[in-house]
Amino acid sequence: MSAALYVCLLFWYFQANAVAAELKPPENLTMITMNTNYTLSWDWDQSSSESHAVNFTTQYVAKFRLKKKSPLWGTACEKTSHRSCDLTNFSLFYLGIYVLRVQANVNGHVSDWVQKEFCPDKDAALGPPTKVVLSPAGSDLDIFISDPLTSTNNSMKENHPELYYNIHYWESSVDTQALRTQKLNSSANIVTLPKLKAWTVYCVSVQTCYDYYNKKSSFTSPSCMQTKGATPWRQIVVYFVISLVACFLVMLFLLYGSFWCYKTLKATWFPSVQLPTPFQHLWDSSRSDIPRLITPDSESELLCDKVTVCPESPVLEIHIPPSEVLPAPPSGLEPDSRHSRQNSSGSGDSGVYSTGGSSSLIQPNSSHSTGCSSSLIQPNSSHSTGCSSSLIQPNSSHSTRAQVSGQGPFDLEQVKMQDMAPGLKAQLVNADEGIVDMCV
Repeated sequence: MSAALYVCLLFWYFQANAVAAELKPPENLTMITMNTNYTLSWDWDQSSSESHAVNFTTQYVAKFRLKKKSPLWGTACEKTSHRSCDLTNFSLFYLGIYVLRVQANVNGHVSDWVQKEFCPDKDAALGPPTKVVLSPAGSDLDIFISDPLTSTNNSMKENHPELYYNIHYWESSVDTQALRTQKLNSSANIVTLPKLKAWTVYCVSVQTCYDYYNKKSSFTSPSCMQTKGATPWRQIVVYFVISLVACFLVMLFLLYGSFWCYKTLKATWFPSVQLPTPFQHLWDSSRSDIPRLITPDSESELLCDKVTVCPESPVLEIHIPPSEVLPAPPSGLEPDSRHSRQNSSGSGDSGVYSTGGSSSLIQPNSSHSTGCSSSLIQPNSSHSTGCSSSLIQPNSSHSTRAQVSGQGPFDLEQVKMQDMAPGLKAQLVNADEGIVDMCV
């Protein structure tokens, strides 16, 4: 039993030594740099670990510390599965020299260390300018160049005081074969390109250079700008004509808009068609141009008076015929007798007067006259018979003058009721005052 255990331990020991002997270290250590950004990368053969997971450890130390027996290595990346390690955040001195090393680890078995020496000032690549801006200066161009920056956003001129820029510029053209590139070196951040053509487009590209270690960055993307110069007289004329037409159109639009507004307001507030007469009283009494209707809620006081409309005083026409023409009175009546009858519904004076064998009666609203020795007078009567007396009617459709039927003409005398009897008050006979008979 003990012999079998001994054999197993011996087999495990030889197998572990075989794996350790077969574990290869990383290969092709390379620094990827830009200004002060540093990244160490490497390659490793995956077949040496078969199907086992592998981890890597990266360390660094200043070269002058290696003179000591036990130098203190700083660990940048520990047991990482990536094939690279970023050293930017470890603030490596730009002018210093460092030694970097990498080791592989598989299931507790490690490979040998692989080292690489690195000097940022010598080995770190130089980046192009951060930004290039063009600005026309007459027929020339001004170039504004921003320095390349470190990882802490400082200018790289702090590390390379002799830094300068290689400027390439050319005239933009469709024909690429006719392009002729011109060069200009300058350490200033503002550069003016002289002797350029007016009103011509130029393109510029800038490169950062450091001659001590012959460092050169890549060129920036081309930036193009058109130069300026004296304005041609043809262009001045064109601009003047365009501005003149624009001003004319603007003024025409303003005038038309003003006229349209004036016409609309005038038609709205001052119409040419006046209001009808029945609506004239609806305007404000203060003679304001704004109409105002009288509403039931108006504060104005409404005053009313009772008005009585009376007809015009009638004119009496009295016809006095000769006595010999008058017919004999009927039996039972005296010549000078008067007979007047009025029903009980009437009131007031009868308005009947007689003189010398003739009589006349004023009847309102009568359309015809009736005359006889004994007359029956009714309001609004529409019949007539020929008699010796006549009835005078105001507003009658016939003549207000009648002639007694007889044998010849008679002299007529017009007398007003007021002149005949100034002391009497006559009242017109209305339709509801009954029937009046008068005989002469």
